[in-house]
Amino acid sequence: MTDTIGWRLEQYTIKHPQEVLIVTAEIAGVEDQIAIYKGFSSSLMNPTSFDPDVPVLPPQAKIINIDRVASPYNPSAPHYLQQGISWETMEQLLSDAGF
Repeated sequence: MTDTIGWRLEQYTIKHPQEVLIVTAEIAGVEDQIAIYKGFSSSLMNPTSFDPDVPVLPPQAKIINIDRVASPYNPSAPHYLQQGISWETMEQLLSDAGF
């Protein structure tokens, strides 16, 4: 579990609490947007399970892109730090942060 995409992104946000990650991903053929902040993930488009053992971002999810947004996140006027990050670029940020 500690090497899944979701876990790594959640750990990144614990280490960077001034950031919210907005992840656009394809999950089981359906596009979803997931907000990750201070170690917690929540779908912005679909219901999120109350069970913390059910990953919001499952291992088979395909990352389309990631936006780094300054917190607090205001969906009507987000302050983007970086938009449209590819998974490859984000992987490098995660590696640099130790995840």
